[in-house]
Amino acid sequence: MTSLRKLGSSDLEVFPLALGGNVFGWTADETASFAVLDAYTAAGGNFVDTADSYSAWVEGNRGGESETLIGKWLTSRGNRDDVVIATKVSQHPDHQGLTGANIKAAADASLRRLGTDRIDLYYTHFDKPEVPVEEIVGALDELVKAGKVRHIAASNISPARLRASLEFSDREGLARYVALQPHYNLVSRDTYEGGLQDLVAASGLAAVPYYALASGFLTGKYRPGTTVDSARAQGAARHLGTERGQKVLTALDEVARARDAEVATVALAWLAARPTVAAPIASARTVDQLPALLAVADLKLTEAEITRLTEASA
Repeated sequence: MTSLRKLGSSDLEVFPLALGGNVFGWTADETASFAVLDAYTAAGGNFVDTADSYSAWVEGNRGGESETLIGKWLTSRGNRDDVVIATKVSQHPDHQGLTGANIKAAADASLRRLGTDRIDLYYTHFDKPEVPVEEIVGALDELVKAGKVRHIAASNISPARLRASLEFSDREGLARYVALQPHYNLVSRDTYEGGLQDLVAASGLAAVPYYALASGFLTGKYRPGTTVDSARAQGAARHLGTERGQKVLTALDEVARARDAEVATVALAWLAARPTVAAPIASARTVDQLPALLAVADLKLTEAEITRLTEASA
């Protein structure tokens, strides 16, 4: 039985891999999405990450498709109490921004799509510096007091704004962020390490990194001369042309061979071992893609392996 990890100062305990819901309603239809969700939870997974805007970028979609599929799955399986549901606000076409009124209206819309009475972890998806942190935190606190949200978190926010938000919560005794969702992986470290990571550590928050596999690059399937059939292929393949990308792949291959593990598993295991990280986020559009992701729960890298990967990614 995989041990769950405590999420910051909250009472949430989560599987060490969060299942990304960005593919649901995009590259995974309802049947495929349900199959992935079933396989993930059957393996002990309990942490599903989505956003109200997923997947508004697809022609014909309006946003909320991922939440709707997850909601249908929760209802059909009757397992709402067994799953930690995280979603986000600020990017839905009908609910742009982080004004207090918008946050509350967007939360109600997410609850309807998810078919539930509460959101376990509610993120501000992209910070809006033009909105005072007092207004944002105040609205989130109202949702917590109303029982619509259990815990709040932030994503894509500067250290200064995060600090101001935490200080306001502490000063006024309001709901306080328990987690941060940063862009962080072996080929993108400066997007989190430094001031942001230091603040997360000092404030007792948990990090739940997105792009944990760099749009698929860190699965090892992107190699010189190869063509990959994926909607994210262009974003992943750009790392092939960088010195860091090549060094990281070489180091991942070495560790993967030594541990008889998949490259993706090793990349996630490095991330899961980083200070402050509770659970990396990775998505799967087919059940076949899940085992390499789930295996992170059982792969503990040695200090030498962590150092090898850290140095390669410097």
